[in-house]
Amino acid sequence: MFPNIRIILVETYHPGNLGSTARAMKTMGLTQLYLVNPVSFPHPEATQLAAGAEDVLNQARVCDNLQQAVKDCSLVIGASARLRHLALTNFNPRQAAEALQAESQAGEVALVFGRERSGLHNDELAFCTHQVSIDGNPDYSILNIAQAVQILCYEIFNAKPTTPSKKVLAAEQLPSLEAIQGFEDHLAKALAASGFLNGASDRALKELQTFFRRARPNQHELGILRSLVSRLEKQGNFYYQQQKDNHK
Repeated sequence: MFPNIRIILVETYHPGNLGSTARAMKTMGLTQLYLVNPVSFPHPEATQLAAGAEDVLNQARVCDNLQQAVKDCSLVIGASARLRHLALTNFNPRQAAEALQAESQAGEVALVFGRERSGLHNDELAFCTHQVSIDGNPDYSILNIAQAVQILCYEIFNAKPTTPSKKVLAAEQLPSLEAIQGFEDHLAKALAASGFLNGASDRALKELQTFFRRARPNQHELGILRSLVSRLEKQGNFYYQQQKDNHK
């Protein structure tokens, strides 16, 4: 039912959670399961708890890292507690489901879940464009990973997004996360060459990168930005050479 929506589990420890996740997905019409460095897979306990969803489990794609699992996705939502120190847009479950459904009509999207005990690390959230948190009892808000998957898959199943025309989708299709990260790397090199980062903290660059993720430029706009950064890079290299010549 949702061929372009992938569920990604990062370094899942308990094999039973893999089977329970496959079952939760299949009941809501999702079949694309990606596993990033699972501790034990395949495993008899995972197969047992899949309970009729063995096909989802058996066709799961195993990846070495999260970057590999999401590089061709335009929208990547990380499931985590609400982290206010991150500048990523935070969705509630319904908002996340509507965004995933809508953007999956134009390309690949992903919903990412972290480890049972420690969730997603900051360097993994850096591969996400948004985050989603599930509110609950403030005195006990700990969800089993398969329960969290079930809640969000249920919201995806029931979401009713606006359906844009194919023509609009073609014009506004968003670039992949890999393309966005390529732009971010290019921007960092250009800013370094221009001297902008001299004395600036790493946080300043991360805030700039987060700004562009929030802005969500389409492919055409990203091309314009890359051209602008290329011009900035040339100017920066020229300035750097002049400074060297002046100090000779």
